[in-house]
Amino acid sequence: MNCNVKYLCLLFLTGFVVSCVNGSVIPDNPEPGEGKEPEFSIRIPPGGNSWVINDEGANKDVISDSGIHNWTNTDHVIRTWFKVTTPGEIYVGLNAKAPTGESVIKVALGDMTREITLVNTDYKDISVGTFNVDTPGYYYVELQGKEKSSAYIADVNEVLIGGAATAEKVYYVQDDFYWGRRGPSIHLNYELPASEDILWFYNEVTIPEGEDVLGSYFMANGFGQGYFGIQVNSETERRILFSVWSPYETDDPSSIPDDYKIVLLDKGEGVHAGEFGNEGSGGQSYKKFMWEAGTTYRFLLKGEPSENNSTDFTAWFYAPETGEWQLIASFRRPHTSTYLTRLHSFLENFRTETGYKSRKGRYANQWVRTASGKWHELTRAKFTADATARKEARMDYAGGTDGKAFFMKNCGFFSENTQVDSYHIREASGIPPSVDLSVFEKDW
Repeated sequence: MNCNVKYLCLLFLTGFVVSCVNGSVIPDNPEPGEGKEPEFSIRIPPGGNSWVINDEGANKDVISDSGIHNWTNTDHVIRTWFKVTTPGEIYVGLNAKAPTGESVIKVALGDMTREITLVNTDYKDISVGTFNVDTPGYYYVELQGKEKSSAYIADVNEVLIGGAATAEKVYYVQDDFYWGRRGPSIHLNYELPASEDILWFYNEVTIPEGEDVLGSYFMANGFGQGYFGIQVNSETERRILFSVWSPYETDDPSSIPDDYKIVLLDKGEGVHAGEFGNEGSGGQSYKKFMWEAGTTYRFLLKGEPSENNSTDFTAWFYAPETGEWQLIASFRRPHTSTYLTRLHSFLENFRTETGYKSRKGRYANQWVRTASGKWHELTRAKFTADATARKEARMDYAGGTDGKAFFMKNCGFFSENTQVDSYHIREASGIPPSVDLSVFEKDW
């Protein structure tokens, strides 16, 4: 029997309902309650959970805090993610409308597909059908416009799910959509030798091929007053970034009193230095450098008390491509007298449009050198996460050990994750870095 894509042809055969969709026969489970409308216990807002996955630039126009709007392109594929903890039947629906005219939308979950026709011009709960999820984990509902009679395909206020698979905990972003779309930020907090003044911090970072996703910041050498690492800023630009926060707490660098401002002591060739704001304020430096995935880069940080109750922080970067250590910058932080403290690394995504893509970094061979000249290898770290992870808005984060390296991975809606606040121990190398620290000594 031929199926016309304009209508649904039902065959009652051996007690099963079979629906003809897109010219293929797909078995369907009967809706619950013998023809009653399914109950949707979860209403997922697209603003924090949906992405146009084949046109990242369209996300800012199509996905907003209020849902899916300005959706005109039938080539756009929109996915909405959620995580279930129980397998079983799952009912799918949309709270949606066709702003003008009539639209046909293809809806998929896993390997099953349905089509619905929207003619309503006011928001309405539309039942799509019953699907199945075999295992706990992340899933997505995929939408694509198939036909439209006007400029716009549809406005989608919510993606609806219900059924046995939603009977237990379901994870999705319910608020703070900006942070939810960026995804969880995660950290490795290194255990330091007790009662020692730490003058130097050495680390090595390798980004596996394919994990250097746009918007990633692989921060290698974090400390109590700043951070130092590498970023993917655009398709044609990557940076080495080193920043030190001002002791004056504000998000507006112009409001910092002169005696609380970070002072630039020196910077390397090709390094831009200035101020930063929004997430605290202070001194920032960066060097544009097209670092490559699969290559190991080395980071060296020095922190020591200086004159007039201040501390000098200096960062150097080693790239195999150049074969030498490069000064990034040296900053003086006033109202601070300290050596290096709270040493850590982190991984974050700073672009909302790539929050659906996973990225991973390997952090290896961490060492510190004390003010007394003794090297200590750092082999134990505590894995922590930000509020987005801790409130369980996003569960796609992992960290731990991979042989002699630590690793961190986030975003991309992978199903496995690591317990926050867990401890991890990497294999020790026992060999301090071969760095002649005397060449870095300088009186500013």
